[in-house]
This record gives sequence, structure tokens and C-alpha cells, in this order.
Amino acid sequence: MKKIRLGIIVLVLVLLAGALSACSKPASTDEDERIIKLGITGPETEEWTYLKEQLAEEGITLELVSFSDYTRPNLALSEGEIDINAFQHYAFFDQFKEEHNLDLTAIGETIIAPLGLYSTKVKDVKDLVEGDKIAIPNDGTNGGRSLILIQTAGLIKIDPDVEGLPTLSDIVENPLDLEIIEVEAATTPRMLDDVELSVINSTIAVDAGFIPIEDAVFLEPVNEDTKPYINIFAARTEDKDDPDLKKLIENYQTDEVKEIIDRVYKGSQIPNW
Repeated sequence: MKKIRLGIIVLVLVLLAGALSACSKPASTDEDERIIKLGITGPETEEWTYLKEQLAEEGITLELVSFSDYTRPNLALSEGEIDINAFQHYAFFDQFKEEHNLDLTAIGETIIAPLGLYSTKVKDVKDLVEGDKIAIPNDGTNGGRSLILIQTAGLIKIDPDVEGLPTLSDIVENPLDLEIIEVEAATTPRMLDDVELSVINSTIAVDAGFIPIEDAVFLEPVNEDTKPYINIFAARTEDKDDPDLKKLIENYQTDEVKEIIDRVYKGSQIPNW
């Protein structure tokens, strides 16, 4: 009888030890897989789909988080909702993080997307008449950049003594008395029914169905002056050396992604690596 009891006790101890051992082991190798949340504006496009596939081969799951405006992606990054974002250029990034006191860092470059003047009502800036309306993005960097574009198109003149990006108050000549209306950048395509011209970022223009180099009435020239408008990857400063974020950038800055961008955007976005 004692032998039977002893056997039962030993069996229970063995089973208990096995259960504890199983609990202490990882359930699966999935626990070793890194998930990176990348913030973008607009829908998922082919270059991001390709990047997801490449990172998956390295055990990294890329989740795209789409935002409908230019404010949330940096705030979400700072608050830890996402790990990295890719939607903005240096000029916007530097101003935004200073205004909001954010500890973020640019960790890689993507493309430059020229601004363009678009219209459903005129085919040339020379067709504008007195009192016509132009919509521009309402954020300081893209708004100032838009005014420079409008000046380059020969429609206004900006005070040459202005330091940094101009504002509406810096316009010193407006021969046609054009009404320049500031709106959220993402809504600039929808303004085309209400204005004669709308300044639209190339990325937003493509999402709206335009081919910038074909459809823009006037397209921003790409030269030394447009370097501040190179788009970037941004991360929290504490994560700037994260090896998995570096892998993401390495897998993005490839000839394959460059080919996708050239084919899909037909020259309206220019890879910068």
C-alpha cells in the first residue's frame, strides 16, 4: 500500500514539474518576432507592400498606420503609438517638433515630392484673372513653400528681406489681387471645385489620381533650394540606433524600391538615396 502511495506521489510530482517546465518555455518562436508600426498619410502603396514583404523575411512584421492629417503622425510617434513615421520633409519636421517640444530625430531619407499648382478651370497660370482664388496648405512650412512656388510661377512677389519661409503678410506685390486661401494640406485636392488653382503636394496629388508631371499647371523645380523638402523617416530620439529600424531603412533604400517609385509615380517623386 505504501509503495502504491509513493508511486502516486512521484507521478504527481513528475507531472507538476513537466507543467511548470512547459509554462517557463516560450509558446512559439513568434515571441521573437518584432512588430514595427510605421505611420504614413494616405493609403498603403506598392513600395510599402514590398517593404513589408522584405522585412517579413527577416522576422520583422511591419504594420502600417495611416493618418488623415499632418498633425497626428508626429504626436503619435512621440506618444509611443507608432515606432517610426514617413510622411514629412525636413522643414516641416524641424518646425513641428520645435513648436510641440518633441524629442524626435530624422534617421533616414526617402523621396522629394515637388509641389504643384493644379486646376480644373485653367490650363496655364496666364489664364488667371483678377480676384481668382488659390488654395494652399495651412501649415507654416508647406504654406511658405507654396508662396515661393506661386512667386516662381510669376503670380506674386514676396518681400526679399524675409528670413525663413514667408507668410501671407510678406506678399508685397499681387497684381491680380489673387485671394490665397489656407486649408488643411490633405484637403487641397477637394478645393479644386472652389478655387482656380490649388497647391498640392505630389504624394497627395497621386493619391487623388493625378500624375504631377503631366497634370500640374505648374510644377516646383527641384534644385539646391528644395533640399529642406526632402522627405524623411523619423523616430523617437531614444530609438534612433534601433537595429530593426535600421533594417527597415536599409530595406527601403534599395534599387528595387527606387524602381517601384519611378514606375508608380512616373517621376513625380524622386528617390533621395
